[in-house]
Amino acid sequence: MKVLQPDIYVSDVLGIDLDAFKRESIDTLLIDLDNTILSRDATEVTGEIRDWIRGLEQSGFITCIVSNNWHSSAIVHAEKLQMDIVAKAIKPLPFAFRQALVRVGSKPSRTAMIGDQIFTDILGGNLLGMKTVLVKPLSASDLPHTLLLRRLERFVLAGREPLD
Repeated sequence: MKVLQPDIYVSDVLGIDLDAFKRESIDTLLIDLDNTILSRDATEVTGEIRDWIRGLEQSGFITCIVSNNWHSSAIVHAEKLQMDIVAKAIKPLPFAFRQALVRVGSKPSRTAMIGDQIFTDILGGNLLGMKTVLVKPLSASDLPHTLLLRRLERFVLAGREPLD
């Protein structure tokens, strides 16, 4: 099931080789919010991840958060990070991914989708032909349905470990 396999699997966003993206002509990053750059248990993005996000823009990457989060806090976090956001995304359906690409003026072939869930972030990105990056979730706590999907993710990954 290639559509469920990430192209890259890393421990966290800090382990992503951005130079490799540049070599592959990837200039756009769609990034999940919850448990990808913001721990589910936290109210603020860590300084380390905040610096990483600032570095993306300085490196010439176009970014947009694509989140299934329905709460206003998602928009507040995006504003604090000075990032565009497509919230209430209903990933893996393609609508929010396409909306984000239109917003930032990019194409799937130039885009990487970065997220912590195979059945939302990775599946959605793969269906649109994007490069996909799976990160380990920042927190073990999550919504009940997500915890169930995490069990299925273990089978999909079949013992695969993050690169870093």
